Parts: sequence; C-alpha cells; structure tokens
Amino acid sequence: MIDPDRIKLSQLRALVAVVSDGSITGAAERLNLTAPAIHTQLKLLEDTVGTALLNRTRGQAMTLTEAGQVLFDAAARIEGELTRALRDIVAVQEGHEGRVHLGVVSTGKYFAPGIVAAMRKCCPGIDVRLSIGNRQEIIHALDTRTLHLAIMGRPPRTPAVIAERLGNHPHVIIAAPDHPLAGIGEVLDAALLRETFIMREEGSGTRILANRYLDRIGSGQGYGSIVMDSNETIKQAVIAGLGIALISEHTVIEELRSRRLVRLPAKGLPLIREWYILHTSDTPLTPAATRIQDEILAMKGSYLPHLD
Repeated sequence: MIDPDRIKLSQLRALVAVVSDGSITGAAERLNLTAPAIHTQLKLLEDTVGTALLNRTRGQAMTLTEAGQVLFDAAARIEGELTRALRDIVAVQEGHEGRVHLGVVSTGKYFAPGIVAAMRKCCPGIDVRLSIGNRQEIIHALDTRTLHLAIMGRPPRTPAVIAERLGNHPHVIIAAPDHPLAGIGEVLDAALLRETFIMREEGSGTRILANRYLDRIGSGQGYGSIVMDSNETIKQAVIAGLGIALISEHTVIEELRSRRLVRLPAKGLPLIREWYILHTSDTPLTPAATRIQDEILAMKGSYLPHLD
C-alpha cells in the first residue's frame, strides 16, 4: 500500500519539471535547484510509489512510464487546484468573496430582501445569508456570534456593539379608514387610551416602544391590548376593526398608500427612531462583512420605504 503522506509537493514538481524540460539539468535550472537535488527528489518519489516513473534512455529526453503519466496528471491537477485556492484566498482577504450572515429584526423584513438583492449585484462573489427575528432573537444571535452584521433600531446594551446609523425609522398609530377617530384631526391622548391596542409579542422592539409611549401619555394608567405575533397579523386585525396599533411606518407603506389603513395624528407622532447596522465590538469583521457593511452604508437608506 502506497503511503500518500510520504509524497511531497516538491517531489511532484521535480517530476513535472523533468518531463517539461526533458532532462534533470533543465529541471534543476527551472526550479533553481542542483541536479543532485532533483535526482534525489525523483528517487524518493519512485521509492514511495514502488515503480519507475521515467524512461531513462541515454542521449534521449526522459519520458513518462504509464505509472509516471498517472502521477504527472495528478500533479498537474494538484498544482491547478492549489493555484485556484491561493487566488480564492486573496479574493477572500480583499473582500471580493466570502459568506456574510446578516440578521434583521422582523420590522425590517419589508426592505431587507432589497438590500440582499442589491448586494448580489454589486458583490456577486459574496454569499449574503439573511435571517429575520424579533429584537431579542437578533440580539441573542449577535451575543452568540452567529451573525456578522445586524440591522435593528436602538443598539443593545449587551453585547457591546459598534453601530452605524442607516436612516430614520418613523412609528405611527394606524387605524381602519372607518374608525371613529379617523379624519377628526389631532386625536387627544385620553381618546387613544380608551382604544384597544394591537401589540407585538414580548421581546419585540415595537412592543417596547408602544409600551413606553402609552405609559408616557397615560402616566401609567392601564389600557386595553391584544397581543399578536407578527406585523402582518396586526395589520389585518386593525383593518378588521379589532383595534388600533402603534407600528413602524415602514411596515404599512402599501396599506397607507391604498387607504386600507390610515394614520391617526396625535401629539408627539410620528415617533422618530433610527435604523442601525451593527456588529459586536470584540469580533473583527471579515473582509467580506466589511465590504457588505460599506456597501449598505453607501446606499444612504435609499432602500427604506417612504410615502410620496
């Protein structure tokens, strides 16, 4: 049984050089070695495979035996694969190739696919994987270092992150067009507090913001609420007349345009928050992740939905 661990790349290169130049002397010049060194490499290689690899005829160029041809072809494939691997490493180091895992809070799912599509056009060698989750899920993924980059609102306290602003993130109160509070002008705080609010689940950034807003305008008094686990369900519930909701305007642009939903004007609205792209501060970005972050920042929030 031939032991492949005994075969060295230098031995294979010596074989290729001898065949290419037709002699040990020519191979030595090509590889910048001595003729005895080339002879030693060939002898070690033939000893390992247990057979002659070259036909040595005095006065004629060396040619390959049948076994030598098999090994010569393998050496050419190895050299080619090695060249490609080294080229790919350079591409990865320069940020032209690689994989990037991007996490986006669920409110951002309405524009995140557009970001990924744009990245595929400008960075075709980088595989961008998109994960959607609520705020706590994305923070957990950052904390466990399963994400390279994340897009969310207010950066978390832990883990420590480096955040770059992407653009404004307005939040509005929506209602069905035939709701009694629709079309009457600015809605008083007391009137809002008498309504049933359709809320996201615990752990959602939108839920946290809605709770803070309602606690502020009501000075801590109670209010009716129904919990639903997605923005889509909340929108349908409001359209059906089950209540009103404080929600990211970016999630309801199409419904506002088509007048299936309306905004309720109230003091302090819209609540303007911001979108950030961020990563953990103790984990350096890969070249590919750095390039994706730079490309997203260069878009200057052009992918964010907005009303005309």
